[in-house]
Amino acid sequence: MTDPIPAVATQVTHHTLWQALTGSAPPRHLPPIPIGRAVADSRLATPGDLFAALPGDRIDGNDFVGDALERQARAVICEPQALQGLDPASHPVVIANCRTRRLESPDADEPAYPTSEHCVLYVVSDSMQAIRNVGLFQRLHRTRRSLRVVGITGSVGKSSTKELVRSVFSQHFETYCSPGNLNGEHALPLVLMGLSHIHERFVTELGMYRLGEIDEMCGLTLPHMGIVTNVGPSHLERLGTIENIFRAKSELVRALPPAESGGVAILNWDDPMVQRMEALTEAQVVKVGLTPDCDVWADQIQSAGFKGCRFRLHLPQFLYPSGRTIHVKSPLLGRHSVHNTLLATAAGLVEGIPLQKILAGLRDPNNQIRLMLVDGVNNSTLIDDTYNASEASALAALNLLADLKPERHGRRIAVLGDMRELGTSTETSHLIVGRHAANVSDLLVTVGQLGRLISDAARASRMASEAVHQTAHAEEALSLLSDLVRPDDLILIKGSRAVGMEEIVSGLSARRF
Repeated sequence: MTDPIPAVATQVTHHTLWQALTGSAPPRHLPPIPIGRAVADSRLATPGDLFAALPGDRIDGNDFVGDALERQARAVICEPQALQGLDPASHPVVIANCRTRRLESPDADEPAYPTSEHCVLYVVSDSMQAIRNVGLFQRLHRTRRSLRVVGITGSVGKSSTKELVRSVFSQHFETYCSPGNLNGEHALPLVLMGLSHIHERFVTELGMYRLGEIDEMCGLTLPHMGIVTNVGPSHLERLGTIENIFRAKSELVRALPPAESGGVAILNWDDPMVQRMEALTEAQVVKVGLTPDCDVWADQIQSAGFKGCRFRLHLPQFLYPSGRTIHVKSPLLGRHSVHNTLLATAAGLVEGIPLQKILAGLRDPNNQIRLMLVDGVNNSTLIDDTYNASEASALAALNLLADLKPERHGRRIAVLGDMRELGTSTETSHLIVGRHAANVSDLLVTVGQLGRLISDAARASRMASEAVHQTAHAEEALSLLSDLVRPDDLILIKGSRAVGMEEIVSGLSARRF
């Protein structure tokens, strides 16, 4: 696990956990006490939570069961070694031995009758497989049969597209959406614990760090619809080749049911590698892009500055045989956001959501879309795009900087950090971004060791040396920018989380003062 997994609200009880982990009916002495949230970091545990003690690359969650008990967790999924060194006198616990399917008391003289005061320790042989079992149990046995699941993957744009789909679907359906960027194999089982019978649609993004990971997550979520935003060199360092990234992303469309069973693949047809996925699925394929050979497409795209963008939307002939177009105003910044909007529109149309409700969802996607405008110090404006970075997303962010016009005498400032996990394309990608930054920004500040490549490329593209600043880390960049920023400056902040770019946003934000 590379990043801490935040807490996820659940709909599970002790009965859910017992049935999922033992395959048997719960014993009569085990009450169906609800679990508040699921956490994989003991420091996040609060009274009533489930702590999943997962093994990690450097830290084993089984070593922190005692910490979860101190924080009054209601349930723990752990492996046998976690019991070593626990003091049952300090915390009222009951052990659920999932191998023998028995409740046990650590004190032989006490009955194994858990109450709301007890923490139940579900002892399993493999805690990672155990949380998968709980997530799958919730998906199969605690949801309505008519639930439809949408999986979203791609090298960039997953979270933005997910939030747009959530917004569109919520206009018409009771919709559950994976929170934040919980999109990996460790987080998804916890997300599934939040499903319940009330939900009609479930929308989740599917990330990956290895081949087979998306396929495994599809085995848990059982998606009916798959949306693919693009295939690019993100995680190239881990997967080795762009072809392997294609194979990993295509696992989603391969997992979809056939068209006659309701399977739908919505593909960004402007990406040649995504086009290849049409041949890999038996699901209905809906093509989305900026050309007339698509089912849902857009043209006449115009930036509306800080208000978003405008475009003409062409609706699919399989719904409107005579053709229909409509002019759309989107509050999302940047021309690149049009693809995300088209993907969400196509999803809504396929699911039978009335057009007016789709448009309402597109107008109000909420503030969880990652790229945001923030009031900065000295009456400046920050473009916060700090979640992560790749060549494609950095170029799109720079294009947005070019589209937006600073007020009065403000300058366009690009603050660009390292782009990680690009493998063999690392140097080339940073040089391309540096050349583009020279063309669209008045001032460039780079952060990190790889950021030096961006600076060098900008200078080689004849950007004035005094306009290019190279810094080693976020703290140095923040100190420099605090002296450089003038009123009305427009500041783009973009880079990998590993460089700490969010610290620059926090330091320059007007809300800090």
